[in-house]
Amino acid sequence: MTDSSPPPAEHHDPEETIPARAFHAVERVLLVIIAGMTVIAAGLELWGAWLARDISLADILLMFLYTEVIGMIAVFYTGRGSPFVYPIFIAMTALARLIVLQGKDMAPENILFEAAAILLLAIAAVIILKTRVAPDRFTDG
Repeated sequence: MTDSSPPPAEHHDPEETIPARAFHAVERVLLVIIAGMTVIAAGLELWGAWLARDISLADILLMFLYTEVIGMIAVFYTGRGSPFVYPIFIAMTALARLIVLQGKDMAPENILFEAAAILLLAIAAVIILKTRVAPDRFTDG
C-alpha cells in the first residue's frame, strides 16, 4: 500500500529562525526568574505573617496574587487554559485587595468604580473563556 499524501512542502517555520528561538529562550529565562521571585516574595510574606502572628484578609489576597502569577506561568508551560485570562484574574484580585486595604478611607464612589472594574474584568474573562477557538477549527478537513 502506498502513501497517497503529498510530500511535505518546503517552508521555513518562523518558529525555527534564530531570532525567534532567541526570543523564546529569553522569555523562558524571564519566566523562570519571575517564578523564583514570586516564590521568594510569597515566602517572605509567610515569614512576616509568622513573625507578626497575624494574618489579615489583605495577606490572603496577596497570596492569591502570588498563586495566580505562578498559575499564569504554568499555563504558559503546559499550554492548558487561556493565557489571557490569568492576567485578568490577577487584576481582579489586585483590585479586590486595594478595596480591602483602602476601603475604610476611600470615597464610596471610588469603591463603586473599583467594584465595577472587577465586574467588567469578570465579564471579559467569561467572554474570553466562552469564545475561545480551537486552533484546528479553521483548517480544512
